[in-house]
Amino acid sequence: MKRIEYDILFVGGGISSLSAAHRLVDLARQNNLSLRIAILEKGKDFGSHVLSGAVSNPRSIKKLFPNYETTGFPIEGKCTTSYMTILGKKKAWDMPSFLSPPEMNKLGYLILSLSNVVRWMTSNLTEKVKDTPSIVVDLYNGFPANSIIYNGNSVAGVRVDSTGINEGDNCYARVTIFGDKGFISRDIITKFNLAQTSQKWAVGVKEVWETEKDLSGKVWHTIGYPLLEGSFGGGFIYGLKDKKVAIGMIVGLDSENPALHPPQILQAFKKHPWVQEMIKGGKLLKYGASIIPEGGHYSLPKEFAVDGAIIIGDALGVLDLKGFSGVDKAMESGITAGEIIFEALQKKDFSTGTLGQFKQKLMDGWVGKELKSSRYYRYAFHKNKKLFSNYLPNFLKGLDNYSLFIGFINTFLSNPIDTISSVINLKRMMSGKTDIGPVKWQEDRTYSRADYKVEAMAEVKGFSKNTIYSTADLVFYAFTHYHHGNRHIDEFNADVCRQCIQKYHTYHNEVPCVGDCTAEVHEVRLKDNKYFHFMNLENCVQCCTCEIVCPEKNLKVNPAEHGSGPDFFGL
Repeated sequence: MKRIEYDILFVGGGISSLSAAHRLVDLARQNNLSLRIAILEKGKDFGSHVLSGAVSNPRSIKKLFPNYETTGFPIEGKCTTSYMTILGKKKAWDMPSFLSPPEMNKLGYLILSLSNVVRWMTSNLTEKVKDTPSIVVDLYNGFPANSIIYNGNSVAGVRVDSTGINEGDNCYARVTIFGDKGFISRDIITKFNLAQTSQKWAVGVKEVWETEKDLSGKVWHTIGYPLLEGSFGGGFIYGLKDKKVAIGMIVGLDSENPALHPPQILQAFKKHPWVQEMIKGGKLLKYGASIIPEGGHYSLPKEFAVDGAIIIGDALGVLDLKGFSGVDKAMESGITAGEIIFEALQKKDFSTGTLGQFKQKLMDGWVGKELKSSRYYRYAFHKNKKLFSNYLPNFLKGLDNYSLFIGFINTFLSNPIDTISSVINLKRMMSGKTDIGPVKWQEDRTYSRADYKVEAMAEVKGFSKNTIYSTADLVFYAFTHYHHGNRHIDEFNADVCRQCIQKYHTYHNEVPCVGDCTAEVHEVRLKDNKYFHFMNLENCVQCCTCEIVCPEKNLKVNPAEHGSGPDFFGL
């Protein structure tokens, strides 16, 4: 076991960590400060476990890389046309701009493959310090942090699993920055009781296609089909360069339905005639899945720092569901953290007194202001479920069978007073102009109902079977690879799983870990006339959905060892 020491240690090599590292290096170079930085990344390469939409406001990119347009920053294109589209089972309607939510207008935004951005930022960071021997940046890909080292109530560093045989190396630092989407940053939140309320999670499933049509610069966000039973979510289609297109679905994990099957929701989305026309004659290149923190303002920790550590990016939960503003806010959180850490290095003070200023600086800026203005955005949909489980399906039925006008009439006549009231209440809450007090979320796992009546998804006709995949076949396109003997998902008690299976099977339903899995990791098997939980760990894409939806808190997803897991480059 080795002891490795740095000034600054990053856990997770994502967009927020790299933004902080770049800002720190820039400040250190400007001020002739010696600096030793390490960045730990669990994927086999930086970017290989990174998946996002992504269409992003370039404001934080411009701040960090003022000349990004001429220095090779990887861009799939700029949005030239932006639509909010409502889907029935047969038809699609692009909302006119005066009706579409203004935050969904993405004109001029950058269309990105975030995995490629992370790879470029890593390479650029290495190049930046090449001629500055006083600044050391060590990149450790394939090195997951598996636990936090504490010195009393101060974070001293992390333990790194580098061999899979012993405990690995102990990596110490003056400041440890967690941007790891909860793999071990959650331990800080638990230890120091920082949670205001539970995080609200969704899972995003995404494919990249090579197509015959050139859709570059075109952006669509959709509501309606195939999520017609009331589950929160929607679809997206982003036209990339080189005749490629990103197609995805985002599904809230607070659904009552224990068998969402997110990859198959995406397949249903692709069966729509409108989507079929886009991918006709095309070829699937990549598949992946990732969880998304949607809780927003009230799900942020009470504090963003403790002695010796700062939490940033997805670990912090700065994604703003209003307009799906995630990349820019994650980058800005990193940039701001970098500035605060630089001050701490100058003062040689790494206590909460100095690091704690990160929260105020971030929340006083545009990130905090936007998160506060949209603090009820997700809650608005939660409190107005009838709009999506009753009124929207009525509208879509009229749209499919008759016309747009009939769709509106169908919706209004079904219950005019309640419809108008729900719409007004939704818009009022979404705007955030009326304060209704803090939101308290229950954990997503608590919404699942064993007795939920799962209805078969209405079949759409006329699609090309060559464009639709089983979940098992999709896993091939995630290019997962695991070393022999991997055991990265803990099942704490097999009897608890058996009881859960019995509970859900009583109502002929799948258990949530099986029904919501994005890669057919989990299944129920029969042995000696008894059902038990089994895991195909070699399929796992490290999305953590199973842990979030497990009704009994009986599963925990750990960082994959030795760089194992999916390969999301190009997603």
